[in-house]
Amino acid sequence: MTKVIDRYVESTNQIVVLCDCTPPRSGDPEALDRVAVVEADYVCVAYNPGKLPRVNSVIAAHIIRERTGRDVVFNIATRDMNKLAMQSQLLGAQMMKLQNVIALQGDGFTDTETERVKAVEDFTPTGLIAALSAMNEGLDYRGSKMRGTTDFCIGATLDLERDLVREVKLAQRKIKAGAHFFITQPIYDLNLRQRFLDEYEIQIGITFPAPVFWGLQILDKEGIMLGNVPPEIRQQLDSGRPGSEIASKLLQSYVAADVRGVYLVPPILRGGARDYDAAQQVLESV
Repeated sequence: MTKVIDRYVESTNQIVVLCDCTPPRSGDPEALDRVAVVEADYVCVAYNPGKLPRVNSVIAAHIIRERTGRDVVFNIATRDMNKLAMQSQLLGAQMMKLQNVIALQGDGFTDTETERVKAVEDFTPTGLIAALSAMNEGLDYRGSKMRGTTDFCIGATLDLERDLVREVKLAQRKIKAGAHFFITQPIYDLNLRQRFLDEYEIQIGITFPAPVFWGLQILDKEGIMLGNVPPEIRQQLDSGRPGSEIASKLLQSYVAADVRGVYLVPPILRGGARDYDAAQQVLESV
């Protein structure tokens, strides 16, 4: 399996695409085959989206790779496991030769949900990134030597719709902790990307040093929309323009702006189903 940063460095004249994937709410491995239609560089397996029980992201990533031959990335969230459980799961991922991982927090539980389930959050996302980096050096969460090292390519998240000054500082902390690459929430205006890069250079004094996979969601009028969707795009959807056509246009603007990494989010239909055919259609348009 190829590490994300290695593929990014090698693909100097091509966009590298991570395609988001929702694990199924059943133990049927055939449910994971549908993502094979997407000819992305990596299938990026989400961690319990919707805060619902789904197939573990590590197991799902392994099965996708075995059944489809696709390279994979798995997400892991700090919300649900303590440090011991988290690192045990990560050692299992290492045993299955899964190297690409994205550390994130996971959506918070509402007051009503906490009557049924509690968040753990033994790590912060930045703390988990540092722990992954330490595991690559052969140390566990206690600082004790493990019997061997891991070889994780560590991803982190950016949310450009939050205060950019704060987000730059957080991104810098994640880089210092050991993050190798980043993904962003979907964006609909590339000016936002440039404002973040400019703010980073102003604050830190250097250009952003890590590969970024900029979020691009394929919208569906009846589906779940992520990020701050501009009114004009909502109007286009309401008037009947296909979300795949809008996304293709956005992706073409990414290409024109020399964007080299894309985090592609297929349409999220009600109930959590994904339209992977639409994702492939968008990729074929460029």
